[in-house]
Amino acid sequence: MANKLKKKPPTRTKRSTGSPKIDHDGYRLFVEDIADGFFKTNLRGDFIFFNDSFCNRFFGYSRKEMKSRNYRNFMDKKNADIAFQSFNQLYKRGQGIANCIWSVKDRSGDIHILEVTVELTYDENKVISGFRGIAQDVTEKHLALQKAVEAEKKAQEKYKQSQLTAKLLESLLQFLPDPVLAFNLDNTVEYINPAFEKVFGWTIREIKQKEIDFIPEYLKEQARKGIKQLNQDKSIHNFKTKRMTKDGRVLDIIVDGAIFYDEKNKPAGQVLTLRDFTRQNRISRTNQILFKISESLQQYQRLDDLLTSINKEIKKLMAIKGAFVLLLDDNKEEFFFFSALLEGTESEKKFKKIRFAADQGVSGQVYKTGKPLIVHDVSKCSFFLRRVDEETDLDAKNILTVPIHLKDNIIGVLAVVNKVSGPFDDNDIELLSAIASTIALPIENARINEKLRKSYDDLQSINKAKDRVIHHLSHELKTPVSVLAASFKLLSKELQKLGIKTDTIDRIIERGKRNLKRMIEIQYEVEDLLKKKNYQAYHMLSKMLETLKDELEVLFESELEQKNLIPVIRSKIDKLFGHKELESVPIRLDHFLEKKLGSLSTLFGHRQCNIETKINQPITVNLPREILHYVTEGIIRNAIENTPDLGTIKIKIRQTKKNAELTITDFGVGITREKKRLLFENYFNAPDTLLYSTKNPYDFNAGGKGFDLLRFKIFSERYHFKIEIKSKRCHFIPTDEDICPGNIDQCSHCLDISDCHKSGGTTIRLIFPIMQA
Repeated sequence: MANKLKKKPPTRTKRSTGSPKIDHDGYRLFVEDIADGFFKTNLRGDFIFFNDSFCNRFFGYSRKEMKSRNYRNFMDKKNADIAFQSFNQLYKRGQGIANCIWSVKDRSGDIHILEVTVELTYDENKVISGFRGIAQDVTEKHLALQKAVEAEKKAQEKYKQSQLTAKLLESLLQFLPDPVLAFNLDNTVEYINPAFEKVFGWTIREIKQKEIDFIPEYLKEQARKGIKQLNQDKSIHNFKTKRMTKDGRVLDIIVDGAIFYDEKNKPAGQVLTLRDFTRQNRISRTNQILFKISESLQQYQRLDDLLTSINKEIKKLMAIKGAFVLLLDDNKEEFFFFSALLEGTESEKKFKKIRFAADQGVSGQVYKTGKPLIVHDVSKCSFFLRRVDEETDLDAKNILTVPIHLKDNIIGVLAVVNKVSGPFDDNDIELLSAIASTIALPIENARINEKLRKSYDDLQSINKAKDRVIHHLSHELKTPVSVLAASFKLLSKELQKLGIKTDTIDRIIERGKRNLKRMIEIQYEVEDLLKKKNYQAYHMLSKMLETLKDELEVLFESELEQKNLIPVIRSKIDKLFGHKELESVPIRLDHFLEKKLGSLSTLFGHRQCNIETKINQPITVNLPREILHYVTEGIIRNAIENTPDLGTIKIKIRQTKKNAELTITDFGVGITREKKRLLFENYFNAPDTLLYSTKNPYDFNAGGKGFDLLRFKIFSERYHFKIEIKSKRCHFIPTDEDICPGNIDQCSHCLDISDCHKSGGTTIRLIFPIMQA
C-alpha cells in the first residue's frame, strides 16, 4: 500500500486516550467473541492481526489462511479503491474515520457489507506503522453474540497471551459508536465508554461503583426477566426495551450482552451494548402509520370515521391518552372538535358540543403563530382553556398541538394529550406534523364533498318546496274557482226570477262556466302530475299563471263594467310573480328592526306575547330594502304564530368581524322530528294547507303561505346571506297530532311560564355580510 501513497506525512506521536483502565483478563474474551470484527494491518494493507469474528464470520477463512493477506484479495477493484481512499485519507489527516462502507466477498463468494471504523497504529518509536479498526457486518446484525459462551474461554486464553490485546480493546472501546456498559455482580457500574456518556448523559465519575437508575418504572419487571435470561443463557441478543437518559428522555434501545469472567473463570459481571434506535424506530412507525392512513383513505367513505381510525393509530404510536382533530369554522371564527378519541363514545359526544373562539386556548395560540406548541404542564399555562376539562373527562396534564396547513391557510389543529412516559419532544412534533400534513387534503376534500352533498340536498329541498308551492297554489285556485262556479249558478237563478233570459246572456254564462270548469281540470291535472313526479315545476307554474291572467281578464271584463280593474289585477299579479330587478342599498339594521317592530305591533297587538329586543348595536348591511322587509317580517310572524300566549320571543343583533347576525328565538311549540325530514333547506316547514283559510295572520298556529318558504331560499342565494335554524319540539306535545292550547295558563303540563320556556322552541339566525365603513 505504501508505494501508492503520494505523500508521507511527518512522524506522529500517539495520543493518550485518558480512558479508564480495563482489566486485561476480564475483557479479552469480549474482543474475540463480540459481533464486531477487530483487525490490524501494516501500511501495505496486509492483515497482521484480527479476531475470530473478522476472519471466520466475515470472510470464512482460518487465521492461518487469513494471515498476511492483503485487503484487496477480498474486494473487487471498485471497492478496493474505495478502501484505499479511506486509508489514504486517514494516513494524511491522522484522525480516525468512522462508518466506512466495505463490500467484501467471503470464501463462498457471498457478499458481506461491512461498516468499518479505522485509526492509525504506531510502533515503539511512535512512528505510524499501520492501521487498526473495528468492523460490523450490517448484513446480519449481532450474530456473533449467539456463540458468546463458547467464545469466552477461548478469549480468556488469548487475552493472557498478549497485553497488546487489552490495550487494543481499551482503545477500540473509546471510539465504538454504540454505548457499552459493564456491571459488576452487585449491579454497580464498572465501566462505560464515551458513546454511553454522549447518548445517556452520565459520566463515569458520576456512576462508577454505583447503581444507575435508568430503567422506566413500567419496564422494571421486563428488565428482571432479561437479567434472568442473561444469567441462564450466558448471553442475550436483540433484546428490545427502553431506557431513560439523565435528562428524563426515554430512548428505544436494543440490548446485546454477555457474562464476563475473572481470572479464575468465575462470572464477574455483565457487559452490554445498548444501541439507540429511537429515531429509526420512530421513522419506521411513522412510515407504518402514514401507510395505514393512505390505505384508510380508500377504506373509509366518511371523514369522521377516517379521523377516528387515524386517532387510534396516533394513540398507539405515541403512547398518549387522547387525540383530537379541531377544525376552524371560518364563518363563526370558532374551533370545534371534529374528531375526539379519549375513553368511550360518551366522552366524544361531550367534545362535539364544545366550541370556542379561534383566538382562545392552546389551539388559538397555534392558529395565531402557525407553529407547533408543547405545554408540559397545563396547570401552569395561562391560556389553557380549562372549560374543556370541566365539560369533559379530559383532565389534561400535558399537551402537544400542531397546525393543519393547507397551502397558506390553517384549517385546524391536531392535538394529543397526556403522554404516558416522559415529556413531549421534537420527535413527537415531527411525527404529529407529518400526520397533520397527510390528513389536510382529505379533510379539505371531505369538506368539498360535504358542500356538494349539501348542494344536492338543497336541490332536493327546493324541488320538494316547489311541490308544496304548486300543491298550495292548486288548493288556493280550487276554492275561488268553486266560489265563482257557485256564483254563476246563483246568477242564473236570479236572472230567471227576474225573467231576464236571452241567448246572449246564456252564451256569456255558459262560456264562463266552461272556462271555470277548465280551470278546475287544470288544477286536477297538476295534482296528477305531482303524484307521478313527472313535471317541470317552474314552467308549469308560469304557464298556469299566464293562463289565469287571461282567464281572469275575460271573467272580470265580462261581468264588471269597471274597466280600470284589469290594470289593477295585472299589476297585482306582476307584483307577486313578475320579474323585478331590486337594488341593494346600505341599511342600518338596528333602525330598520325598530321601525319594523313598531309597524307590526298593531298586527299582533291582540296576542299576549312578550317581545324582548336587544338591537341597539349600530350595524349596516347592504341589501334590497324589499327583501329585508319580506324576510324579517315573515320570520317574526312565524315566531309569533308558533308561540302560545304569555310566551316570549327574543330578537337581537350582533356583529362579528365578518358578519352581522339577526337572531329571532321563540319559546314555542318547535318542529317535530317527522317534519324535520321535510324541512326546506333544513330551516322551514310549511304548515298544513287547511289552516290558511281558517285563521288570521299572527294568530297562534295560523300557518303561512307556501310561497314564503321557497322565496326565502331564493333570496338568500341571490343576495348572499345565510339562514340557519335550530328547533326543539315541545316534549309535552311530541307529535304533530298533539295540540298546544295556545295559552300557557291553559296548558296542564306547565305550572308556570318557565316550564313552557324550557320545553321547546325555535331559533332562526340570519347572517349578513356587513358593509364596511
